[in-house]
Amino acid sequence: MTMTPGLRKFVLAVHLILSVGWIGAVVAYIALDVTAVTSQDVQMVRAAFLAMELTALYVIVPLALAALLTGLVMSLGTPWGLFRHYWVLITLVLTIIATIVLLLETQTISYMAEVAASGADPRELPGSLPHSVGGLVVLLVITVLNVYKPRGLTPYGWRKQQEERRKQHEERTVLVP
Repeated sequence: MTMTPGLRKFVLAVHLILSVGWIGAVVAYIALDVTAVTSQDVQMVRAAFLAMELTALYVIVPLALAALLTGLVMSLGTPWGLFRHYWVLITLVLTIIATIVLLLETQTISYMAEVAASGADPRELPGSLPHSVGGLVVLLVITVLNVYKPRGLTPYGWRKQQEERRKQHEERTVLVP
């Protein structure tokens, strides 16, 4: 099923807004994470950990899930397809992995916020920089793949392309007397 041009542009715009928002929210989260692990001010560290939890749960997770959903809609509603091109497949797999890691990491983030709110010294908490920086790198790789769209059909995509060419050839042959 292919989307109409107007619907495709709308879904693409929504997908881009959500994806760029996800990247921006991760950058903001990293700023909080750096503050949490480097500041010596107990109040600042406590506030950073609490803000990290709010940012992760109420901004990053919804953006990640919505970007994944709109990406699926885009791939299923356009000629690119979901399994035809390696760049789409790699993007899908990386997005799913990033989302799963994010969902698992929210437990750790909530724990750190809980400790920070409890009155204990939050300066002993490790932060989550490896995950947040790693997540940003994955999101940037996904973005580059989606901009450059490297060539390469999957075996499924190659078969579909051959079927479409055969169909077009048969249609032309039927039309020519």
